[in-house]
Amino acid sequence: MIDFELNEEQQLIVETVRAFAAEVIRPAAHDADETQSIPQQLIDQAWELGLVQGSIPEAYGGYASQASALTGTLIAEGLAQGDLAIAAHILAPRLVVDAVLNAGSEEQKKEILPLYCKDRYVAGAAAVLEPRWDFSCNKMQTTAKCDGDDIVLNGEKCYVPLAKTAPYTVVYARGTDAPIEAYLLPAGTPGIEIGERESLMGLRALETYPVTLTDVRLPASAKLPGDASALLRRSRVAQSAMAVGVARASLDYSIEYAKEREAFGVKIAQKQAIAFMLAEMAIEVDAARLLNWEAAWSVDHDNDSSRKVALARGYTDNAVMMVTDNGVQVLGGHGFTRDHPVEMWARNGRGFAVIEGLASV
Repeated sequence: MIDFELNEEQQLIVETVRAFAAEVIRPAAHDADETQSIPQQLIDQAWELGLVQGSIPEAYGGYASQASALTGTLIAEGLAQGDLAIAAHILAPRLVVDAVLNAGSEEQKKEILPLYCKDRYVAGAAAVLEPRWDFSCNKMQTTAKCDGDDIVLNGEKCYVPLAKTAPYTVVYARGTDAPIEAYLLPAGTPGIEIGERESLMGLRALETYPVTLTDVRLPASAKLPGDASALLRRSRVAQSAMAVGVARASLDYSIEYAKEREAFGVKIAQKQAIAFMLAEMAIEVDAARLLNWEAAWSVDHDNDSSRKVALARGYTDNAVMMVTDNGVQVLGGHGFTRDHPVEMWARNGRGFAVIEGLASV
């Protein structure tokens, strides 16, 4: 039986994250999008909340009592309600932490996880998406081949967050033993070429880069021995949660605007067309959240969560586009200006259908 009742710790996390998103992230979001940069002070403040360290067990320097995809989902949704790009930057370390925690060997956990329990922010990155129109996680062109005692990586990746500053990147590739394998790639390894920062329609404040791997040689110990496909499912749950957060932000803003804006002597929220549109947006947000939470719950409790994760990801990708587009329409002409955040949420919302490897739980 599925139970979504939050425990006391989860409820505290939700309240803390929502307050931080409303009071710190949201006020900084517009300027971050305009300047395509995030203030380091904001990142440092977020690090002090322990959202990354709190997912790492005490044995490795953190203070997690029990890892939970549902808890990670609550965090991702709450931060994204403030701003998607800033949320993705804040949670980027978990791209490495969650991969090592859920698929790494004991030696890898002892080596990598304490690095992300320090007093200052440490970036993380994941290289999943490839610059091909027919990209599929199950048919990656990036390859990992055995050469004696080493692994040799070759391929191209794109939309890799924080690739230039992360000490480790988790690279997903087609291996010899499985369709999807994951490897820990240390920064500075010979054969890595990081291109110029990508200029994107949305997520403008988040640094993403194309990465080319040419005969990158790694020891066999760089491979994460666990199920790489399961890691990608966790990433999709996180992105579904972020989609819910962006949709919720647009819905809430649209409702408040409609209650205040007058046309022909009445608040536009009293207009049937607007009221119905807001109602449809609310239905989509709630449906998307329930599917996302069910997917997170299944990751925590089931051996095979593939179907529920796929349903949540597909639904939330569509829901966030519908809700954010309606948010622009509710504001009318004002929605098309950059004076209101709904246009930014619409741009960010469009990215969920095309991006992989943005976050993890």
